[in-house]
Amino acid sequence: MNFDTIKVGIFGLGHIGLPTAAILADNNIKVLGADVNKNIVDNLNLGKCTFDEPGLEDLVKKVVKNGFLSATDDLEYAARASDILIVIVPTPVYEDKKADLSYVVSACESIKKGLKKGKLVIIESTVPPETGINVVKPLLEESGLKCGEDFYLAYSPERALPNNTIYEMTHNVRIVGGFNDKSADLTAKLYSNITQGDIIKVKNITSAEMVKLMENTYRDVNIALSNELALICEKIDVNINEVIEAANYHPRVNIHTPGPGVGGHCIPVDPYFLIEVAEKYGGSAQLISDSRMINNGMPKHVLELILNNENINSQSTIGILGIAYKGNVEDIRETPSVDLIGLLLDEGFDVFVNDPFVKDEIIESFNVKSVDCEEVLSCDCVVLMTDHDMYKEITPDMIKNKLFISTRPILDSDIFRNAGIKFEAIGDIDY
Repeated sequence: MNFDTIKVGIFGLGHIGLPTAAILADNNIKVLGADVNKNIVDNLNLGKCTFDEPGLEDLVKKVVKNGFLSATDDLEYAARASDILIVIVPTPVYEDKKADLSYVVSACESIKKGLKKGKLVIIESTVPPETGINVVKPLLEESGLKCGEDFYLAYSPERALPNNTIYEMTHNVRIVGGFNDKSADLTAKLYSNITQGDIIKVKNITSAEMVKLMENTYRDVNIALSNELALICEKIDVNINEVIEAANYHPRVNIHTPGPGVGGHCIPVDPYFLIEVAEKYGGSAQLISDSRMINNGMPKHVLELILNNENINSQSTIGILGIAYKGNVEDIRETPSVDLIGLLLDEGFDVFVNDPFVKDEIIESFNVKSVDCEEVLSCDCVVLMTDHDMYKEITPDMIKNKLFISTRPILDSDIFRNAGIKFEAIGDIDY
């Protein structure tokens, strides 16, 4: 393929799809973005983004103006018009924690209708192992074309951190697994236009699918270990963050930081894909399942920390600092704050939330009041759930009612306790 003349179609213009499209377009590759959400498409064609990501809107504005990036809500047209087709759509889980592949299937149905000889299809969406071979390949071959001969198929998982997406996409190592060598080679050549990092080709599509799931499951299991250690430390008057820091001086130890649960679009979801495939083949993935249970249970533990205080009753007001799943982002996907809010409302509390990055209407959609930081700090109990930088500036004199529960290690507990604040933290209880 001649990258000076081809067009790349990006199916899905969310937090990963849009940056991918913009970066490719910034390398003078014609890109056609495709999304069923007309609002996203219309905004993109005006050079606008529908979510915040540092540097992205300026990049989008530039490449749209230069004519290298445009968008459509006609996915079949995008499939016909593009030579390389990249699927970057969500893969949530159903209530039973099985993978919902409906968005991937829908995108591939559209691609099938525009598939022609010589085209390359790349899946970036996180999927259970064997999805490429058992779901995507047969579906695309309904076009009458044969995979590996008439068209090419590969998998390459995205790796990007919100708030640093552009840098990570252009510098991180990229994993590629192809249906055959030519599929992998074409995909590697494309991604050499995106990243300065190495491109690692693994044996096949299923291997590449497994890489992404293993990366995020490792982190989930590690966080679960730190959370379980924190629960033990609370019983024996040990500060979990102090001992983790000390333990991590060991050259072969890297224990993650405990917290109120796990959020984001990857870590709380991807392990279920491994559990699903293990069960499919008669296994159980017990460690992975237990880790999910521990991390999912942390919002309930935060509730217990609140209820264990004798001055808290059903008339008390609870203030939440942060609803985003991590610091300095607007992203609330799978955030443990929402789980905690639901538990608090079930107990009958009035709940007040502050988050400088999340819109008021989004916060209030969870049946709570969106207020400024000062009003949260005036509540009977304040719970720090998100490590936004601005919360690091909180001092004891700003807290009105002497009860503060911290789920993130961004404040010095000794300073608060010495000032007379009842300061409770995950893995650090004041006896």
